[in-house]
Amino acid sequence: MISRLLPSPPRPSLPAALTSIAGLLLAGLLLAAAAPRPAAAPGPGGANEVLTIRVHSIIQPAAAEFITGAIARADGEGARALVIELDTPGGLMTSMRDIFTAMLAARTPVVVYVAPSGAEAASAGFFLLMAADVAAMAPGTNAGAAHPVGGQGETIEGTMGKKVEEDAAATIRSLARRNGRNEPLAEAAVLQSRSFTADEALKAKLIDLVAPSLPKLLAALDGRTIQRGEAPVVLHTAGVPVRELEMSPLGKLLSTIAHPNIAYILLTLGGLGLFFELSHPGAVLPGVVGAVCLILAFYALSVLPVDYAGMALLLLALIFFVAELKVASHGMLTLAGILSLILGSVMLFKSPEPALRVSTSVIASLAAFAGLVVGFLTWRVVKARRAPVRTGLEGMLHEHGRAQTPLAPRGKVFVHGEIWDAVLDPPGEPVAGGETVEIVAVEDFTLRVRPLRPARSA
Repeated sequence: MISRLLPSPPRPSLPAALTSIAGLLLAGLLLAAAAPRPAAAPGPGGANEVLTIRVHSIIQPAAAEFITGAIARADGEGARALVIELDTPGGLMTSMRDIFTAMLAARTPVVVYVAPSGAEAASAGFFLLMAADVAAMAPGTNAGAAHPVGGQGETIEGTMGKKVEEDAAATIRSLARRNGRNEPLAEAAVLQSRSFTADEALKAKLIDLVAPSLPKLLAALDGRTIQRGEAPVVLHTAGVPVRELEMSPLGKLLSTIAHPNIAYILLTLGGLGLFFELSHPGAVLPGVVGAVCLILAFYALSVLPVDYAGMALLLLALIFFVAELKVASHGMLTLAGILSLILGSVMLFKSPEPALRVSTSVIASLAAFAGLVVGFLTWRVVKARRAPVRTGLEGMLHEHGRAQTPLAPRGKVFVHGEIWDAVLDPPGEPVAGGETVEIVAVEDFTLRVRPLRPARSA
């Protein structure tokens, strides 16, 4: 799927303070990840190497930064070629354009290789395949289905839809013409959502070759002439050392969380963490972890096609769960919250591509988990409300104490480590010092007590 997203406009408690610190740290990490990095200095043997990278994810900003950074590094080191091993269901049009713009401007020959077997280059991935100097696929792979859709996966209607289609069709024709590929079929992949197997794409001249592995791909590339600008370039890749460039740990994190399932899990866990903090103030850890999960989830949601009605339902579910702690609804608010959670989860990512939607098994598992957590915490809150008072004057009712002085009927009683004024209730036979008494009432800081004596046999 290709989606268009508009650019975004540029005395505290301990839990709140820790949450704020965690948020600031994560914001700094995200800004650091988004900041452009300078090209690496030429490495040893760079001019005699082939560089490779693996992109097995949705096309989103983290993936775009990784690919464009690899292109800049290949140019800086003078590598003989850069091979991008691609497996993607599609992604964002903005990120896709950033990538193929860098590919077209690169000095290093760029090879897009759809692999391993079972991989795909759908939607945005098909555009990258057409933009490559050499397009290759492994047996058992497929490419195509590049019709543009809206930011929420919907068909774009009316004049705007026509404009988007024509723009995407013109782009794919331009890329195919530049590399001598089949323009009509490339355009059909956009306008008619056609998809092609590796053999079909090779026969239709949409790709240049089919290779079962990277070594065989490099062997097949050796001696091939490609056009870089106005000058032809002959590839020399046989027997050349191959070096794989890996994504940075932070880049891997951002690329991993920019997946519908991961984003949804983070969003749900973040909501449960805040719910736990609200139901047990001062726990600290759940609130901090929840805030961190929410910040990561919001990053993922910023680069994924989100349905705002789904987000509203998830927020409503959290409100229902919190209200359950305050209102005696006998579980009705919890059920309403779980129903809102399920509906919001299904609607959260509205896309025709299964890879860009939340898995139903993930939704079912997290809905059941959320129901258990909310139910358990609600039970604990209700149990605490119904428990006998253990503090203050009310907490002394039915406690046992010891007569400090004789009670006839007034005297002193030792209870809870303190000496209190006491009076027998009802007045009767005096109580000797040292006898055990039970507190039956508290009036004006005077205890009303009765003796605890074994029953007399007849």
